[in-house]
Amino acid sequence: MSSSKLPPLTYKVVAECSVSKARAGLMTLRHSEVRTPVFMPVGTQGTMKGILPDQLIELDCQILLGNTYHLGLRPGIETLQKAGGLHKFMSWPRAILTDSGGFQMVSLLQLAEIDEHGVNFRSPFDNSECMLTPEHSMQIQNAIGADIMMQLDDVVKTTTTGPRVEEAMERTIRWVDRCIKAHTRDDEQSLFPIVQGGLEIPLRERCVSALMERQVRGFAVGGLSGGESKHDFWRMVHVCTDHLPRDKPRYLMGVGFAADLVVCVALGIDMFDCVFPTRTARFGCALVDSGQMNLKQQKYKHDMEPIDKQCNCNTCKRYTRSYLHHIATNESVSCSLLSVHNVAYQLRLMRSMREAVQADAFPQFVKNFMARHFGSEPIPSWIREALAAVNIELPPDAQEEQAVNS
Repeated sequence: MSSSKLPPLTYKVVAECSVSKARAGLMTLRHSEVRTPVFMPVGTQGTMKGILPDQLIELDCQILLGNTYHLGLRPGIETLQKAGGLHKFMSWPRAILTDSGGFQMVSLLQLAEIDEHGVNFRSPFDNSECMLTPEHSMQIQNAIGADIMMQLDDVVKTTTTGPRVEEAMERTIRWVDRCIKAHTRDDEQSLFPIVQGGLEIPLRERCVSALMERQVRGFAVGGLSGGESKHDFWRMVHVCTDHLPRDKPRYLMGVGFAADLVVCVALGIDMFDCVFPTRTARFGCALVDSGQMNLKQQKYKHDMEPIDKQCNCNTCKRYTRSYLHHIATNESVSCSLLSVHNVAYQLRLMRSMREAVQADAFPQFVKNFMARHFGSEPIPSWIREALAAVNIELPPDAQEEQAVNS
């Protein structure tokens, strides 16, 4: 059978942790194979801030994310169609996932009005009006040509309570049917519905159940990582992965802190995205296992070590902390050098988790990572609770051990 006759997305679970819900998988898309768990760097408008496509390929990035709302405004559908899609337009040969524009309902709420028809935005660029409906979101994403597309969902702030949460969840289910009907390239692009329901377990369960009735190739978990407590955050992820099907990929939207990634892989998530690695690079910060290294600090002025001796990215192979301190936030190239390292860090972390799952050594990986990440600081209780829920018990902190022994 020729590749064009195969589904545009296939997913196979390669290995599963014998203790937690972590798994390693292989997702085959039109433009590349993607090994999961995977982190997707965010290239909002068809460009990664500070990184060229060739550099992403060198880092073995298999998939990145674009933003439907912003790409629909600039460069627009006509230009994308004329270019032959976003892959050709930005010279990126591997896979692309696009969000639907729904998140902008929250981030640009002062510019948007929401009703059953769709979302009426006022452009932050020229103040013109733009109606984003499920059908128009599909039209833009079909023009983009993304390997994986998101449905347009009704997004509310994670701290919202009351009937608006259920209204948004029910509307999201209705809108996915409109997206499926409007999707014109199902033989080339895969559409993921998005699980909503706020911080209410019954709503999340109802939404998962309803979305699983649709013929789709994967699922996204949305409406989290937006200011809710971490205790609520992990429980919503946990309940979603408990009910989502084993044989399809699970994408948790907007999550990118290293500890969160490790916990959510343990909870059964396969795919992540976040602007964090490149955004924090613009503030002169490098990602390391212990958290963030703020290279603007004076203690790095004469430090001739690389950011991380274990990192093989070009930044770590060629530049010292002292040099990066010298240029951090003062020279535009510093953003590029730190972005390369930060994306490399995220991708290496995901690769390490995949390898640990395949070796059935994931619980020990988690314990080692948390020890490095928090050092002498106490591990947050939400992390302990989340990992305990999937049978990974972290050793007690020094303070806890001292209290027990006293």
